[in-house]
Amino acid sequence: MPVGEGRVDIEDGAGVRLIAFNRPEVRNAFNLALYRAVTDALVDAQDSDAIHAVVLTGRGQAFTSGQDLREMAAIATGETGPEVGSGFPALLDAVVGFDKPLLAAVHGVGMGLGCTMLSHVDLVLMDEDARLRAPFAEMGVPPEAASSWLLPIRMGWQQAAAVLLASEWIDAHQAVASGLALKVCPSGTVLDQTMALAQRIASFPPHATRQIKRLMVETRRPDVIAAREREEAAFASLFADPSTNPGSHLTAGLGH
Repeated sequence: MPVGEGRVDIEDGAGVRLIAFNRPEVRNAFNLALYRAVTDALVDAQDSDAIHAVVLTGRGQAFTSGQDLREMAAIATGETGPEVGSGFPALLDAVVGFDKPLLAAVHGVGMGLGCTMLSHVDLVLMDEDARLRAPFAEMGVPPEAASSWLLPIRMGWQQAAAVLLASEWIDAHQAVASGLALKVCPSGTVLDQTMALAQRIASFPPHATRQIKRLMVETRRPDVIAAREREEAAFASLFADPSTNPGSHLTAGLGH
């Protein structure tokens, strides 16, 4: 599969949809095509009466390495059209608005979006060798996906500060201890265990699980919206100022 393509594998059964990011040659980095494919799969699952829960995972050796940095550098330097930058907010809208149980089976690395999206996931299971990182400070950009608000709430201030300010790695046991994940699974079993949990949830009356999910997220929705607006404003201010625009830094890091 060419590197420029984005693709997901979708498997439906027993009331559960598996959405697997499938760009293993770039550790499932998200380009516009992959953003759109995952968004479409979530929106379709939201609308389907046959789907009662969704599991997110990645093919190959990673959950996802986050944003495709080549595409991000092109956006930052104005080398691409505005539609390329539309993929991330559309996916985040779909994740934030998803009102059915959402689970993640994390293995390998979860970088950037692969870390921050977990704050919006209801149940996160991690392979014992999995690691997470949010390298925004190192990249010279603000955090994303309302993580500036959600991570301190989920993990506590000190751990969130280490993640966001120091760009430190989090291993699976730290993720569970901090509240970002539910459990650590023996190596090679995380997808099977996550699917089994999703199937258990999907076996319950779907109107009940959907209503419970709605009730759980409703109280935090205004704060998530406000945090996203603050982060987007911070991004815009950085990109507008040549002295802080991360485009040159990202391009240099890619060897251009």
